[in-house]
This record gives sequence, structure tokens and C-alpha cells, in this order.
Amino acid sequence: MKKGIFFSILLIVGCKASYDIIPYQNKNIPKALNYSNDSSWAVLPQKYPKQISSFLSDTIENRIDIFYVYPTLLTDKKNIQWNAKINDEEVQQEILNTPIKYQATAWLATGNLYVPFYRQAHYKSFFSEYKQGGQEALLLAYSDVKRAFQYYLDHFNKGKPIILAGHSQGSFHLKHILKDFFVNKPLQKKLIVAYLAGIKVLSDEFEDIKPMYAPQQVGGFVSWNTYKKNNLPKTYTRWYQGGVTINPITWDNSELVDAEKHLGLLNRDLKIYPKSVSLTKIDGMLWSTVPKIPKRFWLSFIKDYHFADINLYWADIQENAKVRAANWLKLNALNQ
Repeated sequence: MKKGIFFSILLIVGCKASYDIIPYQNKNIPKALNYSNDSSWAVLPQKYPKQISSFLSDTIENRIDIFYVYPTLLTDKKNIQWNAKINDEEVQQEILNTPIKYQATAWLATGNLYVPFYRQAHYKSFFSEYKQGGQEALLLAYSDVKRAFQYYLDHFNKGKPIILAGHSQGSFHLKHILKDFFVNKPLQKKLIVAYLAGIKVLSDEFEDIKPMYAPQQVGGFVSWNTYKKNNLPKTYTRWYQGGVTINPITWDNSELVDAEKHLGLLNRDLKIYPKSVSLTKIDGMLWSTVPKIPKRFWLSFIKDYHFADINLYWADIQENAKVRAANWLKLNALNQ
């Protein structure tokens, strides 16, 4: 796989395969990360990696923090690992050159970006057939994210408001971060928004933290999953139906949105292509037209747009994060 080409990765997400496995054993667990070391972080504000340098500007709002958790990259059905060996240089470079470059940068202009490396679980862990081993792998992965977030709070945050952002497995772990650190806790007042893309989230999942259906709202979460128009995955009922679905172009409950309102997707050539997709909202899912980008012919064969849940709406997310952050600062200035 050629690294950096985000519109061509994770195409197996929509189809289940037979995976090679070994019993989950402590002796095979990759070495834990120490989040007091800068090397345990993919992105820290004081050491932004070269992969995102072209997205940096002088207008970053440094009163806001973004904590981003990247999606599943450990997907090879022949890979017997349950958790990623994150100290591997090749693994780290894939993280930097794909989700960091094509997803996390959508929030970069809004504030200080923090992205921890973590021993993510293999994709097979999400299937019931691999529950024995998969459950342990997901718990280990979350333990890393939880430790990283606690370290971030203790050493970096310094009372600033927070945007949580994730995709797929990243959103899966952020659901638990919300429950463990925000729901009915003092930190809830610091939550601007949680972007939980690429995962099913129920409307009542967080008790006092609710889905938001207006572009300027703060204090809640937004979520969506994308598929090619007029197609459904075999896992639709279990993985999608009934989940909160915000329209990430209008940031409301619109069932139909024309491409004219689309601010733009981030393509593999690092160019923004506005007015590229139209959306239809169904129960638990967004149906997208084939994006209007160079070589779109090849995309016409792909039904599952899960891999592009963020970069399909990159410019829309960037603008929305700024709007919500500005509104949070305004509302809290008035309340002081």
C-alpha cells in the first residue's frame, strides 16, 4: 500500500474476512508507552511533525485544545497481532502519513492539537467471532488512550476548553473518555464538542451529554457514518441503524444536502475540492454521491466510504470547529 493515499486505504472495512489469530497472551502484548516522553505522542503543539507543516498557519487559536484519536490501521487479515507494536517506526510513519495528515489536520486551525500513539486493537477485535482476544485487545488500546488523556489533563491542558475528535476505533475510545472524564464531572463544562465519526453512537449514550443539531451548539457531540448512495453494508442493522447522524455539511438534521453547500474534501493531492458531494440522510447513515475529484472513476467501484468519513468533509469540519470554539469562548466570557 502506498502510504499517504488516504482515499485508497481501509477498503476491507466493509467486508468481513477470515483472520489469522493466536490466543491473547500477556507475553505477546507490545511494550507500553510512557506519555511523559514526547516520542509517545504523534503530535504535540511544541513539535508538530513535518507531515502537517503545510497546514499550519499564524491564526491558530491557542486558547483551545484538540485531543484527537486516530482510526484502525491494523487490518491485515494475515497479521496475528491483537495490538499494534507502536514503537515500530513503520507503524508510526503510517499513522503520521495517513490519519494525521488527512484527518487530524481538519482541526489544526482551531487550537492546540494533541495526538497520542496507542496500541490500537486489530480490526478483527470488533467482530463477535473474535470476542475472545478482541475484547482484551480493545481494553488494552483504551487503557493507552485513557492514560494519555490523563497525562494531557495533568500536564498540558491548564484549564483550556477541549474538542474531542476521532474516527472509527478512535471514536470508540473517545466514547469511553466522555463517560470516564466528562459525564456529570467538572470537566464537562470544558467540552466544546466531541466529533465521533465512523462509529455508532446512541442519542442517550452519555446521559447528560447530548447530540447537537445546530452548527454553533456546544457541550455535546456529533456523529456520522458514510456509505455510497443507495447501498447498505451487511452490518447495517448492528453497526449503523439507530445511531445519531448529523449532516456534516450543514451540521443539522437535514435529510438532503446539495453539493453547492459542500465546503470541500481533502484529496490525496492535498487539494481541497469544494462542491464535491451531495448527501442523503437515512437511519444511522449518510449516503454520499461519488466525490467529484480527479480519477473519480475508481471511486465509483467502492461502496463503503468509512475510510473517508473525515476527509470527505475536511473543510466543513475545519470551519465548524472554528464556529463552535468561537461560540464557546463567547458564551463563557459572558458567563464570567
